[in-house]
Amino acid sequence: MGRVGSALDNAVIESWHSTVEFELRSLEHFTTRAQARRRVPAWIEEYNHDRRHSALGMRSPVAHELALQAAAAHEREQAA
Repeated sequence: MGRVGSALDNAVIESWHSTVEFELRSLEHFTTRAQARRRVPAWIEEYNHDRRHSALGMRSPVAHELALQAAAAHEREQAA
């Protein structure tokens, strides 16, 4: 993320809010705020750890990040 007030940051969060709105709020009906508040963290956990993303080579965001870290460590080892 960039500096405070960056228009580029706004695009990222707007996209994420759109995803939450479409995939969670429009597909599930919550009868109470407490029910929604319990479900949102579970959805975020699923989104980051289990759900495969085509933009990330069909890996979850966590798996993608771990792969990037492993590749960077391997490059550092090769350079040393």
